[in-house]
Amino acid sequence: MKTLFASFAFFLFSALAIQAQDADAILGVWNNTEKDGRIEIYKEGNKYFGKIIWLKEPTDNGKPKTDENNPDESLQDKPILGLEILEGFTFEDGSWENGTIYDPKNGKTYSCVMTLKDKDILEVRGYIGVSLFGRTVEWTREK
Repeated sequence: MKTLFASFAFFLFSALAIQAQDADAILGVWNNTEKDGRIEIYKEGNKYFGKIIWLKEPTDNGKPKTDENNPDESLQDKPILGLEILEGFTFEDGSWENGTIYDPKNGKTYSCVMTLKDKDILEVRGYIGVSLFGRTVEWTREK
């Protein structure tokens, strides 16, 4: 009986460890679809976030590009470099859900779900309302 219990405990612990490992597989630096920006995905507590850490063209007329399309006028002078664009994701059943993605190109925030297609390709789906009505892009892991 002790052996059976020990085996069960081992398998349960292993399954939880594998799930935690899978959840953190998203961590790292990703190139956006256009390859003109890089986003670092990081973890705080049990949630995942992402910020812009590199831009192909970080300046405009010699000045840092700012979040000029943000609907909140008080944030329009904030630099795009360092801007948090992914917020509040949780890992559930093989995907990162319940978060939002902000697009500084148009100043809009969308609901978002992310799924690893393989270890180096991340599918990012932004949508309004229902996931059926949205757009999916692929980000590639920076090597």
